Amino acid sequence: MAFTANDVKVLRETTGVGMMDCKKALAATDGDMEKAIEWLREKGLATAQKKAGRIAAEGVSLAYVCDSGEAAVVEVNIETDFAAKNEEFKKFAETVAEVVARNNPADLDALMAMNYPGTDKTIEDMRKEKVMVIGENIQVRRFARYSSGLTVSYIHMGGKIGVLVNLEVSDNIKNAPEVIELGKDLAMQVAAMRPSFRDKSDVDEATLAKEKEIYMVQAKEDPKNAGKPDNIIEKMVTGRLAKFFTESCLMQQDFVKGDKISVEKHVAEVARSLGGTIAVKAFTRFETGEGIEKKADNFAEEVASMIK
Repeated sequence: MAFTANDVKVLRETTGVGMMDCKKALAATDGDMEKAIEWLREKGLATAQKKAGRIAAEGVSLAYVCDSGEAAVVEVNIETDFAAKNEEFKKFAETVAEVVARNNPADLDALMAMNYPGTDKTIEDMRKEKVMVIGENIQVRRFARYSSGLTVSYIHMGGKIGVLVNLEVSDNIKNAPEVIELGKDLAMQVAAMRPSFRDKSDVDEATLAKEKEIYMVQAKEDPKNAGKPDNIIEKMVTGRLAKFFTESCLMQQDFVKGDKISVEKHVAEVARSLGGTIAVKAFTRFETGEGIEKKADNFAEEVASMIK
């Protein structure tokens, strides 16, 4: 079999599916991780939301919003949860977020070459200094920035999740407290509900085709659908795609603080009540450690005994 114990471990952490099913999926797909995830989804064992590979790692995702409106969120990683709570480390991450917001670096290399405020050192120089002081490896992993419109931030659990929501608001209501409250509510929604897309119109054709293919396989393999004609199966798949939109697209999700109303309708109602316009232009959600594989532990040995 063209896969290892660690592959089984990664697939289990990525999908939330049990070890034996992960082993079967990898065996059925000759060790191809992406195909194994699809295989599990076709069997109804894994969901699209679990595909992201949320493997634990430590650090913080923090945001900074300038008085002039520019805003940034950054993820900075460190080796242990204990060190992630270190005030010196958190101050470094907060400062990096401020530098991104104020200076608009083109990429990570450009960011690391920028001046660390209040010193004659670069951010990379300061990163190395913090490594020596704290005693753990530190990496600035990623950032996102918005320079126009109204951007609202939300930080969950001290930096476990960092969110920015960018709104386009008409001038007559841009300073209304209700608009700020809306931005906070939407940022919390993004943190809690993990939308993959802003709106259903943003979902690309390749993603739609793949979802439809998976739902078609699921429907045909369901014993309850045995003997049903293809046109009925198609209608079932269309219904599943509609559910995909309400789960994966922010604007089509149920507003978490509302009473059976979508985010799209809630935003429109707030704008109408204030006599202006509000459009959700974009959002960024960083979950600290998402997709980063930690050092393998004894669990890999446990899986290895099952593969031999």
